[in-house]
Amino acid sequence: MIDPVSAPPDADPRADARLPLLHPGLLGEEQREVYQAITGGPRAERPSPLRFKDEEGRLLGPFNAMLYSPAVGLPLQELGAALRFKTAFTDREREIAVLVVAAHHRADFEWYAHERIGREIGLTEGELAVLRDGGAPMLGDVRERVVYEAARQMVADGDLSGAVYTEAVATLGRTALVELVTLVGYYSAIALQTRVFRVGVPEGEPAPEWREDRGEG
Repeated sequence: MIDPVSAPPDADPRADARLPLLHPGLLGEEQREVYQAITGGPRAERPSPLRFKDEEGRLLGPFNAMLYSPAVGLPLQELGAALRFKTAFTDREREIAVLVVAAHHRADFEWYAHERIGREIGLTEGELAVLRDGGAPMLGDVRERVVYEAARQMVADGDLSGAVYTEAVATLGRTALVELVTLVGYYSAIALQTRVFRVGVPEGEPAPEWREDRGEG
């Protein structure tokens, strides 16, 4: 397995990145298992609007960090795949929640990726702009409104008020609420990783424009 300390200094050309991008040809057996799970799983079964590999096959975004600790990275990517592809949420509901997390933490790659997914599954430019600025979009669907408010309250307060909890259980059901709490926690962890390791958007892609007068997430 490639040791982070001994990774080749030219593995990642980005001066601000803290984790060199690991080349797939140099991975150890456990790292290759993580790599194959990411590149050969459900993400690879459908066209993707985002780039999670570079031209040399190196993983971008949070996926590169998963290679550094396969014992953590493999179950982490499995959880992410389950949350994205196996919950009962609609695509819009799921992406609204993820974008609330990304905007709160001002996580550039997370926003880059899920803005593109959100646009592909039907979020409007107006809805995306409001979410990016930390606001509440005008949502006509009651489930979407509950998902938004619950996700917003969780990232802001680390909890749900009694009123929002009761409404979420009544509208979404307990199973979906468990999934939503887990989703917010997972994408918050991914946002923290991308911030700590200075993971930006892929080369050539514009970084999100965060509103300057908003408090730091």
